[in-house]
Amino acid sequence: MITRHLLIRGRVQGVGFRNYMAYKANELGIHGWVRNRRNGSVEAVVQGAPDAVSAIIECAHRGPRAALMSGVEVRSVDAHQQVDETTEQNTGTYTAFEMRSTV
Repeated sequence: MITRHLLIRGRVQGVGFRNYMAYKANELGIHGWVRNRRNGSVEAVVQGAPDAVSAIIECAHRGPRAALMSGVEVRSVDAHQQVDETTEQNTGTYTAFEMRSTV
C-alpha cells in the first residue's frame, strides 16, 4: 500500500472534480480524501495498491469533462506521516474515501 498527496491546479472547482475523484477512488479501491482549497485548487490524499494509486493519479491529470488542469503536483507520503490533523487515529491509514470541506 502506498500513499500520495495531490495538489491539482487549473479550472478544477465548480466542475464536479471532487465527485469525479470520489467515483474513481471507489472504482479503484482507493482510500483517502479530496477537498477544495480556497485558492481554487483541489487537494487529495490517495492510498491503496501501487497500480490503483497510479491509475487515480492519471485520472487527476484528466479530470472530469469540464475541468482544465494546469498542473498536478504529486508528493509521496510516508506510511506513518500525518498529512493533516484528521488522519485516522494518526496511523496514516484511511478506511474509506471521503469528500471534505473546503480549507
